[in-house]
Amino acid sequence: MAVVLVLGALPMLAGALLPWALLRPNRLAPGEYLHLPPALILGLLGLAALPLLSAFLQPRLTGLAASLALLAGVWVLGDQTRAALAGQADFARASAASGVWLFLLGAGITAYGARLVSPSPGVRLLAWAWLPGVLALGLGGHLSAWSVIVEGQSEGPRWTQELAGHLRLVGGALALAVGLGAPLAVWASGRERAAGALLGLASGVQTIPSLALLGLLIAPLSALSNALPALRDLGVRGIGVAPALSAMTLYALLPVLRGGVVGLRGVSPDVVDAARGMGMTAPQVFWRVRLPLALPVWLSGVRQAAVLLVGVAAVAALIGAGGLGTYIFKGLQSGAADLILLGAVPAALLAVALDTALRGLELLLGRRLGRVALDGGA
Repeated sequence: MAVVLVLGALPMLAGALLPWALLRPNRLAPGEYLHLPPALILGLLGLAALPLLSAFLQPRLTGLAASLALLAGVWVLGDQTRAALAGQADFARASAASGVWLFLLGAGITAYGARLVSPSPGVRLLAWAWLPGVLALGLGGHLSAWSVIVEGQSEGPRWTQELAGHLRLVGGALALAVGLGAPLAVWASGRERAAGALLGLASGVQTIPSLALLGLLIAPLSALSNALPALRDLGVRGIGVAPALSAMTLYALLPVLRGGVVGLRGVSPDVVDAARGMGMTAPQVFWRVRLPLALPVWLSGVRQAAVLLVGVAAVAALIGAGGLGTYIFKGLQSGAADLILLGAVPAALLAVALDTALRGLELLLGRRLGRVALDGGA
């Protein structure tokens, strides 16, 4: 476990010595790298070593020391960007430089390592003590001078619109994948050859790169909308939301199908026989016995599909579907790293939030309903 803490401490030590902010006269112009004052460098060096020392002297406080280092890194980011913009024009930008990212990466590794060395679940929570502090700094406006926040404030309603579009794409594709995959999984779960064929087909679709699949759908959907104007009136075109939704639905089918088939086939035949012996009909056996027991495993597949779709939705911006990918590609085209982060950071947070929420629901259902063995899966 100490190895993880050492691996976290090294980037933190290096980050404290590297430039902490990049001051530019505007969004696109080259800028000047700014180092930390000596007092802050010494403070961050001490915080970088603190979790490692705590692991040997007071293991129960290692999580708190890691959280303190991570929180200090975010605080220094807000402080230094604010100081860099003092006396500058309104369109000047202060970005996070390599020192920030390296220090925060090391602090994150250290927080993870602190969870490993913590002796009890209650003490492990100390490794998350940085989260409310970072939220307080963000909501309190301490990070308002950071260029990513400045870009977000200037984009305002447009950013909200793209975020909503991203959520609609992910939610729509996930709903379609579950709507198509669930009945297919139920049908195939009792048919060995059908299950193999369906999973093989869905697996084959997933081997196609996402951008290639989006491109392959442009021509047929464009021809379809030209042949049937009614579809065009409904928004079905060669570019835009229609091909994005189609490709994302196809991508999400594999985890949904696999989770359903594995979950339903994992229900013990003895349990099913006992239910039949109690006089249950086939629909009652399915709804009251097989589905509840298979649901946690099935939900695991839905979770994997949801996280996958967050990433594919970002790529869909290339064919005019909108979403947070719009900022990522706009930033890449103009060389503006802040715009890239404006799309990439919320997309990453969205994926983590979806994974955490669905994993929690999966564990809750597993405790309440039981969980099937996975060795009988497809």
